[in-house]
Amino acid sequence: AAGTAYIPALSDCVIMVKESGSLALGGPPLVEAVLGEKVTEQELGGWEVHNSRSGVSHFSADSDEDGINIARRYLSYFPSHCNEPPPRIEGAARGPLDDSVLSIVPDEPQAPFDMKEVISHLNDPGPEPLYYMDAFGGSILTGWIRMGGFSVGVVASQSLVLGGVLENDSSVKAARFISLCDAFGIPLLFLQDVPGFLVGSRVEKNGIIRHGAKMLFAVSQATVPKMTIIVRKAYGAGYFVMCGKGFEPDYIAAWPTAEIALMGAEGAINILYGKKLSALPPEERTKQRKALEDGYRADVNAYSAAARFGIDDVIDPRHTVQRLVRVLELTRTKERPKHPGMHGIFPV
Repeated sequence: AAGTAYIPALSDCVIMVKESGSLALGGPPLVEAVLGEKVTEQELGGWEVHNSRSGVSHFSADSDEDGINIARRYLSYFPSHCNEPPPRIEGAARGPLDDSVLSIVPDEPQAPFDMKEVISHLNDPGPEPLYYMDAFGGSILTGWIRMGGFSVGVVASQSLVLGGVLENDSSVKAARFISLCDAFGIPLLFLQDVPGFLVGSRVEKNGIIRHGAKMLFAVSQATVPKMTIIVRKAYGAGYFVMCGKGFEPDYIAAWPTAEIALMGAEGAINILYGKKLSALPPEERTKQRKALEDGYRADVNAYSAAARFGIDDVIDPRHTVQRLVRVLELTRTKERPKHPGMHGIFPV
């Protein structure tokens, strides 16, 4: 409590034990005395509050022993200090992924799927991926895996939550994770299935522009090797902030299912042809809309993007790990520029 509560907030990693861990600037007696509010220690600043609401805690543990095990797993991805490379496990050669990876992404463009399945396929056999701030900002997944023995930080869209749209919490979460990986030289992998940023009066009042800029700033400042795979959709500013071509990733590729555009086909056709379509009879309207949407999708698919040099390659999903490991090997000795004393203003 009190000023000591800021110590965890300044830490790289905070693990809270369920039902016993608590953090607050003022305990229940002080809160009741000052505000007349009666709350328990857990209601005020327990593990659920800080893991899913405030974002102060990054992991929750079932017990003290479980917390120590989480800390061990966390540290296994990191170097001993920021001036040495992250540890690599030798002898972890990978071949093509099995055919089951081909069935993860649904045929229906708007149907959600669990990006954790993709991440599990990319991860080397052995320990499961370690997800960071998993209960906070759920439309973005952040965590660590190993590919070919390399330690890799993953920033991935999660369409099971809000369709994968970027909002305040997910932007702040991603910004923190990107900054953490960059500080310790851990390469970053972005997996895109992003429809863009959340819009509307509520999120504007809550500062979506300012919070989204935090993620934008973090990506722009990161000097570690960066790789981007467009798994399905990559629309608008979401594509850009998830390490799109403009940020010059070391490698950017797409699966054949990918669409790269300002927005989805349905929204684009509504804006461009809405008035014209509304004047048509229902049957003709449906026919025309389908033709327009099909034409739009043909122009924004992965092969069109590759033809315009918007991406480096269109790859078979089964070959994803082999391509990424090759990039990691080539960028292993990448020279990272030192940030000068003068720097940009972080958009806090």
